Amino acid sequence: MDTVLWARSAESADRARSHLGDGMTVVSDLDALGDRSVVVEAVTEDTEVKSDLLGGLGVLLPGDSLIATTTSSLSVEELAVASGRPDRFGCMHVFNPVEKMALVELVFPEPATDATRATLQAVCEALGKTTIEVPDTPGFVVNRLLFPFAFEAVRLVEATGVDPKSVDSCMRLGAGHPIGPLAMLDLVGLDVAAAIGESIGAEVPQRVRDLIAEGKLGRKTKNGFFEYPGRD
Repeated sequence: MDTVLWARSAESADRARSHLGDGMTVVSDLDALGDRSVVVEAVTEDTEVKSDLLGGLGVLLPGDSLIATTTSSLSVEELAVASGRPDRFGCMHVFNPVEKMALVELVFPEPATDATRATLQAVCEALGKTTIEVPDTPGFVVNRLLFPFAFEAVRLVEATGVDPKSVDSCMRLGAGHPIGPLAMLDLVGLDVAAAIGESIGAEVPQRVRDLIAEGKLGRKTKNGFFEYPGRD
């Protein structure tokens, strides 16, 4: 695919180039997306921030272009309205680590056309992903079930003092999970996890909020429930 990555600042663009090399065009000028046929938004999990960007894309892009969001918990109907083109809008909810996880939850607002559905499904399949269309309910399917479970693991640590490594090992070895619930929260980012929890109406444990207040957000800050000293 002829792909262009837009970053919100020149610094972010430089950082992306250092990771991606010469295989992808990276820009920091939103106008550079003006000729794209499909644009996938992946900014912070905040309705206002996403809505502002999606509204700008709705004005910038050609009339037949599709817009997709990667939200993991926000209302797709609401974001579709913000884009100004709800008939050509959908959600492609990918899972981390994206290069390893096969699933993409596809979510569409009511006005989305059959052509919109078919195009986003084709994009996912071209990327080697398996798509499942799910309802526009807070957290969709995976996160609606996953985050209350992960938060319960945090509460278990709070209540008993059990080692977080032991909790994760139990779920990997006893339940066949590829990653434990606490390591999963670190991978997602504790700030993102808290936002998802609030969106789906799940009680966010105090331990999570305390770590966020300390700036310990998980892997991206090298510290959360676990430490990641080897990460750059």
